[in-house]
Amino acid sequence: MSSDPWGRVDETGTVYVRTADGEKVVGSWQAGSPDEALAYFERKYEGLVVEIGLLEKRVRTTDLSSKDAMAAIDHLREQVDAHHAVGDLDALRARLDKLVELVEARREERKAQRTRQSEEARRAKEALVTEAEELAQSDQWRAAGERLRALVDTWKGLPRLDRKSDDELWHRFSHARSVFSKRRKQHFAQLDAQREEARRLKEQLVAEAEALSGSTDWGPTAARYRDLMAQWKAAGRAQREHEEELWNRFRGAQDVFFAARSSVFAERDAEQAENLKLKEELAGEAEKLLPITDLKTARAAFRAINERWEAIGHVPRDARPRVEGRMHAVERALHEAEEAEWRRTNPEARARAEGLTGQLQAAVDKLKGQIEQARAQGNTAKAQKLERELEGRQALLDQALKGLQEFGG
Repeated sequence: MSSDPWGRVDETGTVYVRTADGEKVVGSWQAGSPDEALAYFERKYEGLVVEIGLLEKRVRTTDLSSKDAMAAIDHLREQVDAHHAVGDLDALRARLDKLVELVEARREERKAQRTRQSEEARRAKEALVTEAEELAQSDQWRAAGERLRALVDTWKGLPRLDRKSDDELWHRFSHARSVFSKRRKQHFAQLDAQREEARRLKEQLVAEAEALSGSTDWGPTAARYRDLMAQWKAAGRAQREHEEELWNRFRGAQDVFFAARSSVFAERDAEQAENLKLKEELAGEAEKLLPITDLKTARAAFRAINERWEAIGHVPRDARPRVEGRMHAVERALHEAEEAEWRRTNPEARARAEGLTGQLQAAVDKLKGQIEQARAQGNTAKAQKLERELEGRQALLDQALKGLQEFGG
């Protein structure tokens, strides 16, 4: 008979293994010595040790599913429980029990992880739905459309939820995209209609602009072109394929008109610049008449200058007030001289001035006499009152005397 700490072989060749529950028959060995029998079944045990070790490593380091892990554990447990190996089978059972605990712990952990992932996916999809519903009301067609397409890609990358929740959220998400697509389609349909209307209006504006391009009625036509330009801007844009062609025609018609006007105005400006030079010379000639000493000679000279002035055409608008102002100043001086002469030589005006002066002089003399009398009587208050009245009459007399001097006396 042969034995070791975990097994033995009896005289009949039966091999036993020792366990906590007592000896268990491993098998029968008749082909060799008892030691060879023990060595054979010990190798079987070592094979189980290796398989359990490999399974432990797979469970700890790979994503082996709980189902597959439990199947492998059950398979190994059947081999251990079959007692076809010599070794510490109880230790192997203990390792398998711990491995079962590890698999179950991993299964719970994965379950919790899936729950967390599901909640995260739910929150992520709810956020996508909320954003999609907000974008559904956006008028930023390009940006919102691109963002919605990006949201679809994001949705596809998220894990599915339970069928009911996933379907409900997808329905909302899909509905938001449909609402946006419908609004965008309506917008561009309306935009196409507006552009078609703009094309129609602009063709009318182009036709009128081209009809006006040969006009020589410079002021009203330029004003009408400004009106047409305002209408053009208010009409909005036509379709891209029409807008540029219509604009080129519209602008070209304006260019023809304004080029012709510029040519005419250039000639006119040159003529007016020469007119200004001539009028400035005449204004200088008129200014030499000042100050006026001989009214009759000055009047005749100014009349001759003014006739030459009237024969000259227009001057530039911005220079007109300055050069005409010089002539008007000379003209006003002539008028003032004429008025002074008239006053000096008018007999009726001179008589009225002499009469007023005599009346004021008599009144002043009378007041002076009354003042002297009041003082002689010692009536100081009356004298002071009469003196104040005298001051006013004296001022009127001085003014009348000054006016009388204008008549030469």
